Amino acid sequence: MIECVTAPDRRDQTIVAPDGRSLGFAEWGDLDGFPVFNLHGTPGGRLARHPDEATIAAEGARVITYDRPGYGLSDRLPGRRIVDCVRDVEAIADNLGVDRFAVDGGSGGGPHGLAVAARLGARVVRARCEVGVAPFGVGDLDFFDGMDPSNVTEFGWAVEGEAVLVPELERKLRYVGERVATDPTAILGGMGAPDDSDHAVIARPDMAQVIRESVEDLVKGGVWGWVDDDLAFVRPWGFDLSEIAVPVEVRYGSKDVLVPAAHGAWLGRNIPGAIVVVEEDQGHMGDLDDIGAKTRWLVTGV
Repeated sequence: MIECVTAPDRRDQTIVAPDGRSLGFAEWGDLDGFPVFNLHGTPGGRLARHPDEATIAAEGARVITYDRPGYGLSDRLPGRRIVDCVRDVEAIADNLGVDRFAVDGGSGGGPHGLAVAARLGARVVRARCEVGVAPFGVGDLDFFDGMDPSNVTEFGWAVEGEAVLVPELERKLRYVGERVATDPTAILGGMGAPDDSDHAVIARPDMAQVIRESVEDLVKGGVWGWVDDDLAFVRPWGFDLSEIAVPVEVRYGSKDVLVPAAHGAWLGRNIPGAIVVVEEDQGHMGDLDDIGAKTRWLVTGV
């Protein structure tokens, strides 16, 4: 096993975007390896990552995570759409001297990763959307069918608008922040009631440590990134899935209740040429132990 410890200066990096905003990002794995942008879920941030950095490094991946606007070290961008992440990823890639890369978006990061694949296709070699959220309000998808009531309620707040959403998410963030340091599974109190497989993943000591770090940073940064993510999910994304011309893997769990399987199935039908992988008997968190194969595909396509 390769021991891999990320230096502090790789966890808390910032650049200034072309419009003057600060963008925070981090790097993990093999810093001389092939670049992979990993776009975090909702809520999340640059510290949200797979806990097995050694395996990621062994697969030759240089994983780049960043705080979407309003999270962590990144300034807020009020009114942002899903597609607005493209210019931020592009700015970070340019700053790092990265020309070609893969992109992996999970949960709330799923549609953001698809936006990057659509609009930066000349630079993206392949993309994965894991348990990603589908567009809101499309005619051939019941957005809420099979979704945990907690998430149905949260999306309902987003539909009602910022004035309703902000105090509710502030309450949820306080709840998680007060409890997660001693009990990482408390994060589920703010995110619904996932399948037992998800509870098992969160209870793992390595994942528990990542959750503690991520939530501590989330609390420091405040609620605005979470607010603007939710608002963006119930608005038009700003791009069309038909624009995607790079290889895309759509992966989702058959037992997911945070982003139900119907979302993944819809994305699989509507992304040109998508490879669809259904993880049977898995919930939202998936199988942490298959990170080697998942990373290998992003790096090599095999």
